[in-house]
Amino acid sequence: MFRILKEVSLQRWNKRSTNFKQQMEWDYLKFLIIAAIIAGPMSIAEAQVNDTIPLQGHLEEIEVTAQKKVEELQEVPASISTISEQDAVNERIWDVQKLSGLFPNLYMSHPGDGRNVVGIRGIATTSYKPAVAIYVDGVLQYNLDTYSNNLLDIERIEVLRGPQGTLYGRNAMGGVINIITEEPDNRTSGYAGIDVGNYGLSRYKLGFKSPLVADKLYLGLSGLFERDHGFYENKYNDSHYDKKHNLMGNIYLKYRPNSSWKLNLNYKFGAKRDHGAFPLTSTMQQALDEPFQLNQNSVSKMVDNVSNASLSIRHEGRHMNISSQTAYQSNYRYYEEPIDGDFSAKDIVSIVNNYGKPWNKVKTWTQELRISSLEESSQRVSWMAGAFGFLTDDPVKQGSYFGEDAEIYGAEPNTTILTINEGKQRGVAVFGQANIALHNKLDLTVGLRYDWEKSKITGKSKMLKGENGESAVINPDTTGEGSYRALSPEAILSYQMTPEHLLFVSFKRGFRAGGISEVSEDPSNPPLKTFGPEYSNNIELGLKNDFLNNRIRWNLSFFYTRVNELQVSQLILPEALTVTKNVGKLRSFGLESEFTALLGRYFSVNWNAGYTNAEFTELAKAGEEGGNEDLSGNKQLFSPEFTSNARLRYERGLGDTKTFKLKASAEWQWTGTTYYDLGNTLKQDPYHLFNARIGVQRGPVELSLWTRNIFDTHYVDYAYNFGAAHLGAPATYGASIKYAFDNGLPF
Repeated sequence: MFRILKEVSLQRWNKRSTNFKQQMEWDYLKFLIIAAIIAGPMSIAEAQVNDTIPLQGHLEEIEVTAQKKVEELQEVPASISTISEQDAVNERIWDVQKLSGLFPNLYMSHPGDGRNVVGIRGIATTSYKPAVAIYVDGVLQYNLDTYSNNLLDIERIEVLRGPQGTLYGRNAMGGVINIITEEPDNRTSGYAGIDVGNYGLSRYKLGFKSPLVADKLYLGLSGLFERDHGFYENKYNDSHYDKKHNLMGNIYLKYRPNSSWKLNLNYKFGAKRDHGAFPLTSTMQQALDEPFQLNQNSVSKMVDNVSNASLSIRHEGRHMNISSQTAYQSNYRYYEEPIDGDFSAKDIVSIVNNYGKPWNKVKTWTQELRISSLEESSQRVSWMAGAFGFLTDDPVKQGSYFGEDAEIYGAEPNTTILTINEGKQRGVAVFGQANIALHNKLDLTVGLRYDWEKSKITGKSKMLKGENGESAVINPDTTGEGSYRALSPEAILSYQMTPEHLLFVSFKRGFRAGGISEVSEDPSNPPLKTFGPEYSNNIELGLKNDFLNNRIRWNLSFFYTRVNELQVSQLILPEALTVTKNVGKLRSFGLESEFTALLGRYFSVNWNAGYTNAEFTELAKAGEEGGNEDLSGNKQLFSPEFTSNARLRYERGLGDTKTFKLKASAEWQWTGTTYYDLGNTLKQDPYHLFNARIGVQRGPVELSLWTRNIFDTHYVDYAYNFGAAHLGAPATYGASIKYAFDNGLPF
């Protein structure tokens, strides 16, 4: 009898303890809600966190490799967002640009050619040097020319916000986008899918993975072909202007000779053809008044061939782990037909770069070697150290041809200004990071990286006149050289308040690499002028939370960033070359919120919101008469003041046997005011986009209907500082069907 009474008492006490813990979590959650409402930009609607507690289920734990080791997302003291392959497919994230606005303070756009300008937290690609580094399967995509924008066979995408200089180095000043491809294993799996839609869209994809030798050798193959008619109509000849098609593939070999060694050989390629790579109008107002209408006499055809090959080797030893990553990237990009440089029906100027394979083909080699301690939960100190090196070859030959109407620009008709810039760059880096358990709940992470780079460009320019090609030298052969160094320290203090709540504060420094400006005919810009690295110092306070047995997840962060030696680029027309100078300083601060919850048995909600106040604290622009215009206080380019993305999802089985599964989602995206020039005269006002999807799955087959930008909102998503503008995609809709299997059985 005594034992029974004791057990009953313990059960009651445990029940009270559980109720007390849930009440404490609710009180803590309510406190965060009040704090977020006071903060303003992060406030969450009461409808999303109400008194309806989910009856069952919990949010999945998410593994990430943001710190170059496998960790659980909520245990990493950093602001990281992820999207899985299934979510990317459901939300039609078919290329990297579709990530724009999906996560807090992330903005991506391009002028139509697929080379994205990326901004995170007000740190944006205002020069040709990226401000946000992109990695694919651990390989740095060296610059905008060596990466294929489309996504294929991904396992997940990780977006790291804030400087990541210690582990990632150059051009990770705003953050890092990690794209991870799904590895083959002992399962035999595959898929086939077709997507069709308006504007002539058709996509065909195939994938297959299987062991060739069980537990030893594995093969993965995937391919994609897509085409569409484009959104723009060219009134000059009544044709589709930006008609394109794209072929890409991935070959993945994995070899495990024993349990300690793993070798991955990965080859990716892309072949893109775009009849009208730059669908631009001369002004933003024209783009909005006559949406998706052009009048260009020169219809360019872009040929873009990208190759990425990498070999990674990992050894898990008895005392430490060793990993090596060797990669080669190349991009051959040229225009079979010239680009219209004046965006009009007049024959004023066009850009030519079809001079054969020795030119306009970027080649890059990278090598990283890392050693690290064993990943054991009991160890008080864990560490990682490594070295990184790269070589790149970038020969550019480009001509500006002035046609019959060139006098409108004050130029001589039937002449070509030819510029040649042969660039080479190399660099090395060493880095280290250590995590120290100061207490059972308190951790300190410290790291340091040293980068050294050297750039060299040999350039010249000349003018070709008339049909016989008489030439006159503008700039003779000239060589410019420059070397750059950077230290990137970090310190992170994290406190695990409870297993569900993590508080952290960090200091990180990032840098964007320096370089050499190309030769141009502009006499105000000396040829081959060097510019130095751009540095940022970042402080962040973050809080990660799980509530109600992992049914609600809410992560918050505040950041403050100062940028020195700001790189500012000027596009030299009509040559379409850039000149970059270190001429300013920037301050950026803001708030971020990521909220995910399960509502009942069938609904889930995600709401990601971010606020950024990024402005120049020092900036001067050269005026027409040699004077300087003070632009201090102006806002940063390609950095919306506010981003918000809310998604509601519904999923449930149908029928008594649940043979069918119904899936539906609705998405609302809000992008705040965005500026496109230093003077802040070119801006896009806030706009809203709405997307939706509904589908049904039976066994291995899934059929869905989808639409993006339902209300056909017209907005500018990219503009040059001289006014030429590109619109975001109009209303699109379509249907998708996919068949998938795993070991011969449906998923």
